[in-house]
Amino acid sequence: MLKAVRVRDIAQKSGVSAGAVSRALNNRPGLSDETRQRVIQTAKELGYDFTRLQDSKIKKILFILHRQHNTANAMSFYSPLLLSVENACSERSIALSFLVIGPTDNISQQVLQHAPDALLCVGFIEPEILAEIRQMPLPLVLVDHAIPGMQSINPDNYQGSMLLTKHLIERGYQRIAFLASSLAHYSIRQRERGYRQALFEAGMLMSPQYEVTAPSLTELTQSLEYALDELMALPEPPDALFCYNDSAAIVALNYCQSKGIRVPEDLGIVGFDDIELARHVTPALTTLAIDRVTLGKRAVEMLVAMSEGENELLPVKLIIRSSA
Repeated sequence: MLKAVRVRDIAQKSGVSAGAVSRALNNRPGLSDETRQRVIQTAKELGYDFTRLQDSKIKKILFILHRQHNTANAMSFYSPLLLSVENACSERSIALSFLVIGPTDNISQQVLQHAPDALLCVGFIEPEILAEIRQMPLPLVLVDHAIPGMQSINPDNYQGSMLLTKHLIERGYQRIAFLASSLAHYSIRQRERGYRQALFEAGMLMSPQYEVTAPSLTELTQSLEYALDELMALPEPPDALFCYNDSAAIVALNYCQSKGIRVPEDLGIVGFDDIELARHVTPALTTLAIDRVTLGKRAVEMLVAMSEGENELLPVKLIIRSSA
C-alpha cells in the first residue's frame, strides 16, 4: 500500500513551509500566484490525494487538559482560555468537548470516546502521553506548551520574563530570586530562561541559591511555602521574588503577611499571567498579562487551517502595580 503524501512532503519538495502548502491547497490568501502554482504542481507530481480537502472540515474539537491543571489555582488561568476556544468553535458551528487526562489513563480509549476531528492539548502533558496522542491520525495543536516538530501557540514567556526581571532591576532590587513549581513545564522553563538572560545582560551574577523549585507535595501551597522558607532562611535573603505565575505570587504575598515581611519595602513580588485576582490582592500584583482570548481563538484558527509545523508566539504586556 502506498504511503499517503503529507503536507510536509510537499513542503520539502517545493521548498516552502508547511503553512504555505496548507494555504495553497486550501486556496487561502497570503501567497504569490507563482508559489501557489508551484505548490499545487508539486502536490500533483507527488500524487497528493486532493479529495482529502473535501472531507477535511472539522466538526468536533477535543480540548485536552492534564489532571495536574484541574485545580482551582490552575483553572484561574485555563478557564478564560477554554471559554475563548468555545466561542471560536461556536462561531464555526464546531462542537467542543473537554477531557482531563493523567499518566495512568488509557489515553487512546478516552480520546476516541469523544470521536473528535481535531485535538487541542493545553498546558503541560508528559512526553509519553503526547507520543501516544501523536499516533492518532488527527490534526493537533499544542497550547501553552511546545515540543519540537509539533504545531503550537504560546504567549512569549521568554520576552515577558525578561521584561519583568528588567523591571525589578530598574526598581533597584539586587537579590532577585526565581520561584518555580516544576521546570518540566515548557512555559516555566522559558520564564526561567528569560529571568537568567535579563540578569546576564544587566551584569548581575546571582547565586544558584536564589533559584528555587518547590518540592513535589500533594498540596501546592504547602510546597511553595517550603520553598519560601528556604529562600528567606538564606544569609542574604532575596529582596525581590519572581514567581512563575500569579497563583504562586499570591501564596507569597500571604506568606509575607503571616511573617511580617513588608511588600514591596522588604520584598518585591511579581507574578505572571495577570489572572483576575492579581488586581484585587493587597498590594495589587505586578505581573505580565497574557491575552488568553486571542490565545484560544488563534489555537482554533490554526486547527481549522489544517497547517502543519507552524508555531506562534503571542506578545505579552507588563502590568505594573504596587507589589514591586
